[in-house]
Amino acid sequence: MNNSVFEKSSMIWHKGSYSENEYAEFHEKISWNGGSALVRLSVCGDYTLFVNGKYAASNQYGDFEYYKIYDEIDITPFLDKGENNISFLVWYFGRSGMRYLTETPGLIYEIFLDGNIVAFSSESTFSRKSKAYISGSDKKISAQLGYSFAYDAASEDRWLYGELQGFDFSCVMEHSSIFYKRPVPKHNVESIRTGTITKADNRYIVDLGSEIVGLCSFSLVTEKAQKINVSYGELLENGHVKRFIGDRDFSFDYTAKPGLNEYTNYMLRLACRYIEIESDYPVDINYVGILLQVYPVREKAVSVEKELDKSIYDICLNTLRLCMMEHYVDCPWREQCLYAFDSRNQMLAGYIAFENGNFDYARANLLLMSKDTKSDNIMSICYPSGEALTIPSFSLYYILAVKEYLDYSSDLSLASEVFDKMTGILKAFTDNAEDGLICHFAGSNRWNFYDWSEYADGVPREKDTVSPDFLINAITVIALEAYDDICRKLSVTNAYAGIADSVRKAARKRYLNEDTGLFYISGRDERPTELANSLAVLSGIAEGDIAVKICEKLSHNELISCSLSMKTFKYDAMLSCDRDKYKDDVLNEIRHSYSIMLDAGSDTVWETAEGAAAFDNAGSLCHGWSAIPIYYFDLLK
Repeated sequence: MNNSVFEKSSMIWHKGSYSENEYAEFHEKISWNGGSALVRLSVCGDYTLFVNGKYAASNQYGDFEYYKIYDEIDITPFLDKGENNISFLVWYFGRSGMRYLTETPGLIYEIFLDGNIVAFSSESTFSRKSKAYISGSDKKISAQLGYSFAYDAASEDRWLYGELQGFDFSCVMEHSSIFYKRPVPKHNVESIRTGTITKADNRYIVDLGSEIVGLCSFSLVTEKAQKINVSYGELLENGHVKRFIGDRDFSFDYTAKPGLNEYTNYMLRLACRYIEIESDYPVDINYVGILLQVYPVREKAVSVEKELDKSIYDICLNTLRLCMMEHYVDCPWREQCLYAFDSRNQMLAGYIAFENGNFDYARANLLLMSKDTKSDNIMSICYPSGEALTIPSFSLYYILAVKEYLDYSSDLSLASEVFDKMTGILKAFTDNAEDGLICHFAGSNRWNFYDWSEYADGVPREKDTVSPDFLINAITVIALEAYDDICRKLSVTNAYAGIADSVRKAARKRYLNEDTGLFYISGRDERPTELANSLAVLSGIAEGDIAVKICEKLSHNELISCSLSMKTFKYDAMLSCDRDKYKDDVLNEIRHSYSIMLDAGSDTVWETAEGAAAFDNAGSLCHGWSAIPIYYFDLLK
């Protein structure tokens, strides 16, 4: 935290009324005759910074109104002797969603020359609502990604160069933010990746060759003004980009002006293999592609047993990198959300794959999650988020992720900083008990989800009754044990000591089928699942010979399979029982499951084994939680 930042500055917006999905423009002039120059800024939403009309930086770090992150941008290379134009384009989302929590719009900045403030945001800053970006559009890409955008090139003017038509003084916005410096470096902006273009009528399909992540950029020429739709996706369907899936619409709208059109959106990242341009009239395309943004991390040298293992490792690693934005995201194409469970898998893989364990990045993820402040101590579904829906079990995985971070990094400071958050989570679960068993949570804002498998997927927003099930009890025990380990390392008293043992006994009595030696989730008529019985072993609810027999059944795939992301619990259960016996079983199952993706030509790993067909044809082909083989190839080498 730096309380000395923005001492002179105000959070500002343009004077007019504002709406959801709005774009505003702000302008400063400074005089420069040499020396270093820096812009410090933070926005409510996202931003692009231009200097003398040239792109300098973009992408606000995900934050909360009460935990604001600021960037510091060295603009020295962009300056010319004499007068210089500093321009800010700010995208205000307006409605909180699964990727952002937004109250009011705002920009705050300071400009330094040789360490001295020469300009800052105030009511004297010139601003306006953007002319070229269409504010107030209600078109959304998906529930998770939020708004798409529309751009009218015919309304462009030279505001980036100081020709300020329609600008006025700004309005000061009330805020009480505490500002923190960005905890991780910004992405490297690399070259534009283009691909082969196929033309059919006035449609142009661009094949980028593989799925990539970055900023859409194009240059084209048209004889007349016309509306163009640009869609993107992981797959083609009937000769088109798979644009519409349910209520999702993976596209944006661009109104071209006559002549040359050159455009890049520096804020909304796209993840795709294919881009499609549809126009009413012919266009001449100079290029269409993705301006690559790559998180600056170095990969470790690896050695694996088989050539197949190396191929699997490589597609997991590629996926892991594509899912690294300001924080880990689950799926760069469809969601771009930070989930506690998904990122736990990603962190485990990252500790192995990247130099220095990528600990700073993992720490920043875990710290950001801790800033969530729901009054009932059940963490949000993702972060930062204004979405009311929660997945309670993911709060427990947060504690496990902090414990694993501590194991790998030996950094006690993070666990100390988030200790109260973890304690509050455990209080919420242990208070929600009945006859010694932890209950799952009721209410229309709950989703008692555990896995994309039978009996475990739950129903979002269903008003469940308060009742126990086996999975929530097993996961709670695992979280209690992780918390106990953290307490010992921090040398603090564990207020929940002994609770894990009592929950184990109650769950063993309630959910063990004595006839089969297996655990069920909620009812004896269920078929036994991998997830429940793996968690039974890892939590210690399954003891002795029962645990041994469960692992035998897991190794022979006799139980209802869990999804790719949850296989980590199956593998850990087997290896905890007999590492030497089950090592090859674990590796061979990984080889079988991921060979299906390789055989399909994928260079990323899928959300589930069904690939694109999952979730009513909305399955992701690039999903970070499935990169977990990186961890096992290292563990079992």
